[in-house]
Amino acid sequence: MERKEVFSGKTAEETIEAGISELGVTREDVEIEVLEEGKRRLFGSIPAQVRITLKHKQTDGERAVSFLEGLFGILGVEAVPSLREEDEKIVIDLAATESDKGLIGRRGEMIDAIQTLAGAVANTGRRDYKRVVVDCGNYRENREETLRHVAEKLAAKAVRLGKKVRLEPMNPYERRIIHSALVDNPDVTTKSEGKEPARFVVIIPNNMKPYERRDRYGKPNGKYGDRRENRDRSPRYGEKRPYPKRELPTDGAPQTSGTSLNRGSRGGYKKGGFSGFFGTYLGNSRDSEPTEETPEKPDTDEE
Repeated sequence: MERKEVFSGKTAEETIEAGISELGVTREDVEIEVLEEGKRRLFGSIPAQVRITLKHKQTDGERAVSFLEGLFGILGVEAVPSLREEDEKIVIDLAATESDKGLIGRRGEMIDAIQTLAGAVANTGRRDYKRVVVDCGNYRENREETLRHVAEKLAAKAVRLGKKVRLEPMNPYERRIIHSALVDNPDVTTKSEGKEPARFVVIIPNNMKPYERRDRYGKPNGKYGDRRENRDRSPRYGEKRPYPKRELPTDGAPQTSGTSLNRGSRGGYKKGGFSGFFGTYLGNSRDSEPTEETPEKPDTDEE
């Protein structure tokens, strides 16, 4: 209901100033109607009269609700926002006509986006930020209970393993729930890492094991000598075999650029005799023709 007050004074301007001061408001908060300007006469004067009406001042929460009503109308979303609380924080409830799932979205993505917009509108022109929570079907309370359970479970895991545990990325509201759930836990501490929108919480146990370097074979603090020893003993490298000794040709054999060996009947090579050449013949063609001084040597190689 609008509040109306009528004030009297010598002049209209003086009356307006006096009325605004008495109500404790500004000119922007009121509507002013001058009923009588005030007149001076020879035998007396007529006082000025001013009616001052207080405008309905819209609160930050009401402004956010009005914004959501217009937003839902543009998007064709059948939901009705209502202001539940506006003391320490602003709480707005959404009542869906069909299903709450459409307003909440996967993992609360839709309702979080609506909450971000409502918070921006509610804090427009404010010097200090006021927290805004948009809820639907008691989703926030159920989500908070789930996050607290997850926080306690992962904290126990971090202590058991002696390692850090990283949670999935969350919005600032959900990260605060994780921090508050473990703030009194004597075995762990928590901190946020990363950058928005992929910022996440890390649970750090007090009994965290020091980092242990391991070599490529999985051994802690491995050295080069150990790796080489394992490599030498590894069966995949096989056994070392002696390199076959090279046989030189006998005095009676012609000179070649390769090795002259005798092939046995069962394959392979054996010492003695000459059965063929490997490489190019380097001697003189006349050396192979029989002469009177050097008779031709019969072929005695075994077949």
